[in-house]
Amino acid sequence: MNIMTISDDTLPSWGDYLNALSEAESVLASLSDPADPVQQQEAYRLLFLSLASGFLTTFVDPDHPDFVPAVSNLLNSVGTNPDFIYASASIDGRGVYRLTGERGEGLFLLFDLGAGGLGVTEELGPSTGLIDIDEFQLVDGRFDIILSAEKPAGYDGDWYQLDPSTVSCSVRQASYDWGAGREARFAIERVDAPMRPTPLAAAEVARRMMLLARFPQRFASFALRYCKGQRERGLVNQLEHDDWAGRGGLKGQHYYQGIFRLEPGKVLVLDTELPDRVRYWNVQLNDRHWNSIDWVNHQSSLNGGQARIDPDGRFRAVIALEDPGVPNWLDPGGQQEGSLMLRWTQASSGPAPELTLVPLEKLAAHLHPDTPQVSAQDRDAALRARRRGAQMRRRW
Repeated sequence: MNIMTISDDTLPSWGDYLNALSEAESVLASLSDPADPVQQQEAYRLLFLSLASGFLTTFVDPDHPDFVPAVSNLLNSVGTNPDFIYASASIDGRGVYRLTGERGEGLFLLFDLGAGGLGVTEELGPSTGLIDIDEFQLVDGRFDIILSAEKPAGYDGDWYQLDPSTVSCSVRQASYDWGAGREARFAIERVDAPMRPTPLAAAEVARRMMLLARFPQRFASFALRYCKGQRERGLVNQLEHDDWAGRGGLKGQHYYQGIFRLEPGKVLVLDTELPDRVRYWNVQLNDRHWNSIDWVNHQSSLNGGQARIDPDGRFRAVIALEDPGVPNWLDPGGQQEGSLMLRWTQASSGPAPELTLVPLEKLAAHLHPDTPQVSAQDRDAALRARRRGAQMRRRW
């Protein structure tokens, strides 16, 4: 059914919605082996995840915006960063908005404005601006900012110029020490429109529901094409640089991404220098469908506060199916193959990491000689602390 022709006289039936949803099976063509039953079921899981995530953005209203958590450790698609708490709101760049809240104690609180987004009613589009709360006036840790295309007459408070093409506002707050600090609190409201929301007409409800029914195909295709593209570029145990401009990435970040693939009896060593100055960094593992590997129960990611830096100033980590007994173990959660991403945020440089596949018995030769051993008891204690910290964060 063409959503442009939906009217109160041509409303979809339940079968119409199911037919639209069934078209999502076409995403199987992007799998490395479409006939593999495991990959098939993982793809179906991604489609269900897309449907759950998509519903949160189906009935957004830029006149009455609200931040919704479209990704989390449960809705962990498209490389969700374990250190970030995400939320997004729909806005109209031609309107006037008030952004208020409390910064919290995280590393940063950033609002990324875009001419598109990953919501059900949006298409991808370029970034139109970035609001770094630390660049604005904080009174007892609180902020109050007007967003508009033109500064309101007589207004002398904090103001941010809003690009009229803006349709989305996505927030990221970052933490190195999960659950230890106070999270940010924030709200957004439109101040040039009345607070009188009205019920949607039947045709508009149907139009949005049809967009939702088609969203899993669109969203899962975005994820699986990302993975397919890496395979086609031969990025197995290699990394490429990207800035993700206009595709949901955060402005001012260096991204390094590729495929990790483990072989029997071998582990993968990641080795990199660090920038002289960097506001935030992390490395994380994702599965072969670009879902972040369960970071609550596995040490599948490390950040600049969790990682051990060697005496020579370098960061070395080991990707291995079994615990190699080193601090910087990256656990792929039983996955022999998946994707890897490293981020340098607001850094003085973007050092390129190196990946080396080595026999397990020769691992020590690729690590710093002062690398300590981690016992099974110490690992268990560290994982339990990680799990507690992850649960104590505001995730949705």
